[in-house]
Amino acid sequence: MSASLADFPRQIRLAASRIRAHIVETPLLLSPALSKGTGAQVYLKLENRQHTGSFKLRGATNKLLNLTAEERARGVVTASTGNHALAVAHAATLLNVAATIFLPEAASPRKVEELEAFPVALCRVPGDALNAEISARQAARQRNQLFISPYNDPHVIAGQGTIAVELLRQQPHLDAVFVTVGGGGLMGGVASYIKGTGSQIQIVGCQPENSAVMLASVRAGRVVETESLPTLSDGSAGGIEPHSVTFDLSRSHVDHWLTVSEAEIATAMRLIHREGGECIEGAAGVAVASLLKTERHFAGQRLAVVICGGNVDSDTWQQVLEQRN
Repeated sequence: MSASLADFPRQIRLAASRIRAHIVETPLLLSPALSKGTGAQVYLKLENRQHTGSFKLRGATNKLLNLTAEERARGVVTASTGNHALAVAHAATLLNVAATIFLPEAASPRKVEELEAFPVALCRVPGDALNAEISARQAARQRNQLFISPYNDPHVIAGQGTIAVELLRQQPHLDAVFVTVGGGGLMGGVASYIKGTGSQIQIVGCQPENSAVMLASVRAGRVVETESLPTLSDGSAGGIEPHSVTFDLSRSHVDHWLTVSEAEIATAMRLIHREGGECIEGAAGVAVASLLKTERHFAGQRLAVVICGGNVDSDTWQQVLEQRN
């Protein structure tokens, strides 16, 4: 598959057809609380209701369905803080492909426990998600197996972009979409499809203050290494692979960037739970918190917030609840 930025919209449409039988078309629901607080019509794209609890299944499934018979027979290797790992484990099990998954030691205990239910090999690595990714790539080369990047892969990006295909069908009259950015696969796919339609919809990239590596890289004009502090948004935390295609997508497609504090993320998580009973993870809270931070800047407009996942472990959720003022 070509990694040309201009080719992504076509590949995303193909991916939508390819993975349709294996995923859920997640609902887009109006949020009265966010709409009232911002003066806008705010819709939530609930990827926390996806199989495995996050959007990651889209990209992993699209990637595995594109493997040759020889690649399937050799097996695959990946690295993840949890959601991509769950997605690969789910898709690999479904398609009978052997998988080895490298995880940073700080990965969510709930996500690790869920992974242990799948017939996959797990390897824990010290450090952050980037360290796990480097180790996984080394193992893949040594074993002659395919490495599946959580974000730096055109098939994975195209799979994530199928969210935008659904989103524009469910609500074609949007003015802006808020997307959490980690490695950039979700944002890259969603933004590529939306911009590829010629739409004037604004893309708002959202990151936690404690791990805003992509924003720092965009500002520097190159992928940079910056310290990542502990964050509720563990799913978006960590560094970016050098020369990642998602860097160019972020630089060209994101119209506005916002960063939010840990307290703002926790407040957003509680708000969504209080309004509709949805339990969302920190990475999803980042996008909601970013919208709240704009106050009434988007008043009168139609907005969508991608709720990227709901895999939060019980200890973290309890800490979020205890931070309530």
